[in-house]
Amino acid sequence: MKKTGLLILTVISVSALTACGKTAPADMVIPEGYHLVWSDEFDGKKLNEKDWNYEVHEKGWVNHELQEYVASPDYAYVKDGELVIRPVKEGEGSSAVYKSGRVNTQNKHDLKYGYFEARLKVPRGKGFLPAFWMMPQDEEYYGQWPKCGEIDIMEVLGDSTKVNYGTVHFGEPHKQVQGSYSLADGDFADEYHVFAVEWEPGKITWYCDGKEYHSADDWFSAVEGEEEKPYPAPFNQPFHVILNVAVGGDWPGDPDETTVFDDRACMYVDYVRMFQKDSYDENVKKPEKVLELREAASDGNLVYNSDFGEKEDLTDDENWKFLLFNGGEGEAKIGDHEIIITSTNEGTEEYSVQLVQPKMPMEEGCSYEFSFEAKADEPRTIKPAITAPDVDWIRYFPDTPVDLTNDWQTFTFDVNMDKKTDDNGRVEFNMGKQGSTATVHIRNVKLIKK
Repeated sequence: MKKTGLLILTVISVSALTACGKTAPADMVIPEGYHLVWSDEFDGKKLNEKDWNYEVHEKGWVNHELQEYVASPDYAYVKDGELVIRPVKEGEGSSAVYKSGRVNTQNKHDLKYGYFEARLKVPRGKGFLPAFWMMPQDEEYYGQWPKCGEIDIMEVLGDSTKVNYGTVHFGEPHKQVQGSYSLADGDFADEYHVFAVEWEPGKITWYCDGKEYHSADDWFSAVEGEEEKPYPAPFNQPFHVILNVAVGGDWPGDPDETTVFDDRACMYVDYVRMFQKDSYDENVKKPEKVLELREAASDGNLVYNSDFGEKEDLTDDENWKFLLFNGGEGEAKIGDHEIIITSTNEGTEEYSVQLVQPKMPMEEGCSYEFSFEAKADEPRTIKPAITAPDVDWIRYFPDTPVDLTNDWQTFTFDVNMDKKTDDNGRVEFNMGKQGSTATVHIRNVKLIKK
């Protein structure tokens, strides 16, 4: 199926395929071994409501989002061969009202397994969160979200338009498995890209422009305290696709003075296509979860390169990683047994400027000592934490403000692990949205099991 990470595609002639009575485009490509089930090329004059539903939801319905979803061609419409989803701002300041469009194929085009793709261009602007994603046809079959499952094919933050996120949500307690794809060249808001997911029994794989970048096969569906439903639940039922542009909320943050509600705020969708294989083998077993608990150094420290004695690539997933989100701007540099974080914009979230190290082995019932030394060029606050990226970002050690001065200080905290063992805890230093861009110096970071 795959060769060197690229999805093998086959050009299909016009006469070879039809979808719901419509001739397939001459340039349509299809994954090898699949056939076209349905597509919308948006070549009509308006959104076809035999294929799509307009959704209606009030402000704040989920994730503290600001927009109201309105069933109107003012916010989701077809123009020049594209579906356009347009968020609108009415009024200013505290009286501002936001409206947007959200459409889905529920009860019209629902598939159990398949290959789903869309070619689209995302909006640019702080506070926008466009999405191409999937939910079950019957959201009550395994229980309300997240037990029912969710597949996110494309999510791009409007102020970070070189990075796409692909995610599955499931379980109770809520868990997620997320991957990301970053453009080396170009921008998701400047040109069109193809976002896709291949969903098979027991495996979901994400692609961007035909390149595989993430896969998941370990999930569950259960009410806490009860037996799990048979694997691969909840991803063994028909799902439909959804397209929308959210405004504000927990993840993207709210729009600011730089956010413009014009054509740059729109998501433009060239097409949506659904493919399937002739048959699927659903006799699959859940992968046995094997925890890979990293070994501590000779002094018992679980943090690697804790004294910053080695220079690293701070963009990869090995040891330390420097991250910028939601308007955060800055750089990190290792030297003289310390890491120096220089910010030019603190961003709109505490995690907008962030230094992290994942793969911390946090064992249930164990106690740890978390410590580090830090100073700043001017007095300021930072917030360290130990989080769980794979377990709904719960905190094993809460975001805790510490006040830095011009002098080195040692900060020491006790951490009691009362959650299930996790081999991917994450040490974090959050330096965004705390009223300062003063340069931060950190050294001798330790996490030691007592």
